[in-house]
Amino acid sequence: MVQLAPASLHGKEAVADPTPMGLLGLAIVCAALTPIAFGKSLTPAGLETAAVFCLLFGAGCQLFAGLLNLVNRNLYGGTLFKQGTELVALQRDNLELGNVAPQDISKQLPAWSVLTSAYTFRDANHVLAFFASDLGAQMKKQAEDQLRIKILGPTFFGTRQVGLKPKKKIATPADLAGIKLRMPPGDAWQLLGRSLGANPTPMAYAETYTGLQTGAIDGQDNPLPNVQNMKFYEVMSQIVLTSHLVGFDLLTVNLKTWNGMNAAKQKAFQAAADKAIGWSTAEHLKRETELAEGFKKQGLDVYAPDVNAFRAYAQKVYLASEEAKSWPPGLLDKINALKS
Repeated sequence: MVQLAPASLHGKEAVADPTPMGLLGLAIVCAALTPIAFGKSLTPAGLETAAVFCLLFGAGCQLFAGLLNLVNRNLYGGTLFKQGTELVALQRDNLELGNVAPQDISKQLPAWSVLTSAYTFRDANHVLAFFASDLGAQMKKQAEDQLRIKILGPTFFGTRQVGLKPKKKIATPADLAGIKLRMPPGDAWQLLGRSLGANPTPMAYAETYTGLQTGAIDGQDNPLPNVQNMKFYEVMSQIVLTSHLVGFDLLTVNLKTWNGMNAAKQKAFQAAADKAIGWSTAEHLKRETELAEGFKKQGLDVYAPDVNAFRAYAQKVYLASEEAKSWPPGLLDKINALKS
């Protein structure tokens, strides 16, 4: 039975499971609203009847959800691990298949941080080309030998772009000087912000909308689906298509599980993964194009700056940082030269 960790949430908040007290409260609220919804006056007897009905209905839904969860865990092997713990679970043989962030791998293999820096990759196809190349094979082999995991391939989920509230036109990193750009907390994210020429400002994801609204920050960087989901477009005037970080996770198999398959099964498993990754990448790219057009129709200025100027500046900043000291010599240049 394969233990599967779902894909990372990437900024989305998880919803807590319902509790008995929560169901009771929901029943009372529903009971109060039910008669009103049908144009009836609210009486004590009506409230009692409606409460019992809503409680039974809510309990039934909760029971059904519980049964689905039980079937998922015991029949299909679905197991949820907290985001960021998937790699260790794979290494401890507690998980057989999961989506692992390359940033998590770089915590154990610092050389991997080159794959998570700004402008290492031009786009999603460049990421796919890298992991299909000899260079990618060497990095995957390193992870297999040292971390006991088998990487099947990259799962693209979006490219980070800069969204700003000010209407100032941005062409080069110099134009972002003094711009308070919200970045996730952590040194690696602050380095990313500086590599764009901005003034990185750490702020929790959930506070970003209010930060833009009040002027505490001037902008944020996220993939376009996040901008849509969190409605950041309501408090921004423009989206600068810097494409500074191509976001991807890595579909990964526990090495014990992988070695337990014969050659034919391994080949079929890899082929299925490749097909799924290809389809998913195409769908995400299609969605990004649709969103860019949609934001334009909503009145936002959506345009590309001088991406080459941004790339040159960012890579210069990274190469001068402490992080780059762990990078394999010449690897960044080889990745830059790789055709996609």
